[in-house]
Amino acid sequence: MPESLPVATYTPSDLLRKVPVQQASNGICYAMFGDMLLTGNDLERMIAAVPRPIAASLERKAYYFVPLTVNDGDGTIIAERYDVKLSENAICHRNLKLGGSECVFISTRLMDDRFSIAFEFYINVGHAFVEQAGVAQEFADLIAKQVQERHRGETSLDAYELRKVATGGGPDAEKARTEYLEAAFADAIAVYLLATFIDVDYYDLREREYPLLAPIALAERLRKVAEIFPANPGFEFAVYYKRRQ
Repeated sequence: MPESLPVATYTPSDLLRKVPVQQASNGICYAMFGDMLLTGNDLERMIAAVPRPIAASLERKAYYFVPLTVNDGDGTIIAERYDVKLSENAICHRNLKLGGSECVFISTRLMDDRFSIAFEFYINVGHAFVEQAGVAQEFADLIAKQVQERHRGETSLDAYELRKVATGGGPDAEKARTEYLEAAFADAIAVYLLATFIDVDYYDLREREYPLLAPIALAERLRKVAEIFPANPGFEFAVYYKRRQ
């Protein structure tokens, strides 16, 4: 299709009628639409990596992997392919209540590769799970130990900022502590899922806005998540401190 032709766009409700939803082996509902970099096989495996106990919390969700999810005034439109002009108002994802379910539209063409697309999906999954199930006590205990030992850095900007408030002793410390545990657990779930789907280099996780949690402390969190949610058959998780040649 020549790039000069207008890009077809649809409302989220249009897409629900137009695109059939599939169900992965772990029960997660998803659909793919339009011109994407990700293949169907990659998408299927990416979703199948989510362990069943986590997938069960997503029962009333459907994930739509689309080229662009675009802000359109007070509404949202979905573009069938990448467009430079539309990308100016595109967002990484949008959660919408439609037809009795929560639909999550993920913009795959705003990202460069499988790593970025998968991480966006897994971050959404991690936060959705924690919102439903809360923080596992054994993970909370590990976090408390790491904070006491003053391990440097965190796993996201939210966790980094919340940790400072939670350990600052101010009037908002208790509320921040709860939110910090939730953010750290969701982050760890997301990185763990990403690492069961593809090889992840520690340095690929670094951001400029905050210092990333030190490697040994991050590995402790990921191993704890792996104990709570063992990888599905056909997937594996391991931590290597030196990349194999």
